[in-house]
Amino acid sequence: MGSEALHAAKVYRHLLKSVKKHVGQEGYKRHFTDFITEEFKKNRQLSDPSSVQNKLKLARDYTFMLNSVHHHKELLFSYNIAVDRSDEMKRILGKSAASVGLQLPEVYQP
Repeated sequence: MGSEALHAAKVYRHLLKSVKKHVGQEGYKRHFTDFITEEFKKNRQLSDPSSVQNKLKLARDYTFMLNSVHHHKELLFSYNIAVDRSDEMKRILGKSAASVGLQLPEVYQP
């Protein structure tokens, strides 16, 4: 495997990881990962190196943008921007409880 192929595989892995983390893995969101997989398979046969490099740069930039947007959103929530943070706090408490092997009880909603 050449260095270009290794670089493309690394970009592909990072992009899929970001999409699964930030967009989701539910069945109705599967078209995002399917599109990425098809594009990488389609571009594997391209013979023009500059075209391949441009597409890899685009994939890297999209990965960076996706991660940055979600990081920015988390920062805004952490700065307490006058929004309901109860869902975020439940998520944080759930992660904290899970880290010591506990599970938070479900709260009754009438």
